[in-house]
Amino acid sequence: MEHIAKILNFIVEIEKLKSIIRKTRPVGLQRYENSAEHSWHVCLSALMLKDYANEKIDINRVIKMLLIHDLGEIDAGDTIIYASETAENKQKEESGVKRLLEILPSDQSNKYLALWKEFEAGKTAESKYAKAIDRVPPLLHNINGDGHSWKEHSISKEKVFDLNGQRISAGSSQLWEVIEAKLQQAVKDGLLK
Repeated sequence: MEHIAKILNFIVEIEKLKSIIRKTRPVGLQRYENSAEHSWHVCLSALMLKDYANEKIDINRVIKMLLIHDLGEIDAGDTIIYASETAENKQKEESGVKRLLEILPSDQSNKYLALWKEFEAGKTAESKYAKAIDRVPPLLHNINGDGHSWKEHSISKEKVFDLNGQRISAGSSQLWEVIEAKLQQAVKDGLLK
């Protein structure tokens, strides 16, 4: 019963992810998405695109990674990807993830912290694919939303192509080929400069 109580406490605490507002708007909406919506969206995207991973993957591990990868934002907040890859921000996120996972029974806590670290390291087939898929919805939000966050945050096309090209092609070269073409069109359409 104690294990169940800890899990329920964790479930209540992670509700806070719904209050973390991200930097992109869902397609067709004027409001910004929250991190919980993003987690759902990347999980479903990963499932739909799994056959295009560069390597054989365990989709269940990928989905678990994607469900926990942003939990640290509950404490650290959301930072646009083009500015979030700092040691200070990563430390804040890791501290937040550890705090949250410590609510769980230790066997679960250790397992999910290891999975979070695997995602962050991006060395395994599953983590490369998960990191690739994590980039897709924000790009589609911008491509289908007049480049709103690129313009708002003065993100250059070089940054968009460099970061996303590396990240997505490492997990799915076929997916990057299609996304790259969409980004090239976004440049032609004046959405990305």
